[in-house]
Order: sequence, then C-alpha cells, then structure tokens
Amino acid sequence: MMKTNEKMIINGKRLDGRKPDELREIKMEVGVIPNANGSARVSFGKTIAIAAVYGPRKLFPRHKQESETGIVQYNYDMATFSVDERKRPGPSRREIEISKVSRLALEPTLFLKNFPKTTIDVFIEIIQADGSTRVTAINAASLALADAGVPMRDLVVGLSGGMIDGVPIVDLCGKEDNYCDADIPIAFLPNKNEITLLQMDGRLTPKETKAIVRNVLHVGKEIYKKQVEALKKKYSE
Repeated sequence: MMKTNEKMIINGKRLDGRKPDELREIKMEVGVIPNANGSARVSFGKTIAIAAVYGPRKLFPRHKQESETGIVQYNYDMATFSVDERKRPGPSRREIEISKVSRLALEPTLFLKNFPKTTIDVFIEIIQADGSTRVTAINAASLALADAGVPMRDLVVGLSGGMIDGVPIVDLCGKEDNYCDADIPIAFLPNKNEITLLQMDGRLTPKETKAIVRNVLHVGKEIYKKQVEALKKKYSE
C-alpha cells in the first residue's frame, strides 16, 4: 500500500464526507444490452461496470467441454479511458487475475451441472474506475446472470472493506484504495452468509480482519436489497 501524509478520516468523516460504514451512491439497472441474454449496469459512486451474459450455450471447440457440467468464462476488462492515465489495450495480468477470482466467486451460486457441455460467458467492461472495481463488477455480473434466467441459489453481493488509521471502512473509493492500511474485496451469498471471495492487500491482525468482514456482511445486505429492487423494476415494467 502507498502512504500519504493527507489525513484520510477527519472528525469521523472520510474524504468524501461519508461515515466509515456508509456506501457511496449506488445505481443499478438490468436489461441494458438488448442483444445479450442478460445484462446490467452498476455504479458505486464514480465506478461504473457494465455486464453482459450469453448462455448457457454449447461450448466450442468441443475439447473444452465438460461432459458432466457447464463452465463459466468470465472476462473482466477496464476500458482504456476508464482511468486518468490511459491504459494499454488488451488484458493485463491484473485483469486476468480478477477474471479468475470473480469467476470463482460466482460459480458456487450457479447450477452448472444442469447444463453439461455448455458455457456461460460473462463479459465485464469497467467504463469508469474510482476504486472497488472488481466488487462493482461482481454485483453487475450477478444481476446480469439473474436477468439471463440462469438458475441461481442466491444472488452474489460484492463489497470492499478496509482499514484507515485503525478505523474499519466499507466501499473504498480510488484514493482510499491506494492509501488505506489494508483493502479486502469480498463477495458473498447474502441469504446463506457464505463468502465466495475474500482477498487482502495489506497487513491486519485477525481481530481487525474479523471486524472488517463482519462490517461488510452487514452493510452488504443493503446492496442485496438494491439488486432485488433493480430486478423487480425491470419485470414490473
């Protein structure tokens, strides 16, 4: 983690005026890409992710097929214009790693054995980045899968937690992402309280880690409510 002399929490408020356990403004919309089987657009503050799902569909070439189950192919990409410094086109090592852990975060909720020899393709595009991009993308992917009618045990909620000056926080913005003491992206199944993704960048005591995880699981229920509202809104219209 990088260090800064700037005070990140002043009088109990973060740089953007939020309390430690307060989320940024969240917007969710499903059915944003007509040609996809399912799609969603999710924003947490200035971070915006668009997800498109295609499938389940036959997987080709055939040697990639699994005879007893379907597979998920997850492609996470940050648009070249999504960050202040223009990024090089093509998948970076970071994007390949995020694609893998995000796929693993989604697989436990999917009934893949119902669809042998098929693939469910999930495409993520980050069109604006200001911290917590992988968890924003997971929320978008979860909604897009539900929008596509893929059978799921539960929705998947993604939320980042962290620590600044000994204070646990949630939903890190870009500056907090860069300068916090530790950053923990988490994905979980809200009705089962089952964690499907937990990574950490930084150093924490076991007690501090548990406090952040507990915080994320509690505040993440608000995100789940917004996911359900977004799905209901599409079908009520």
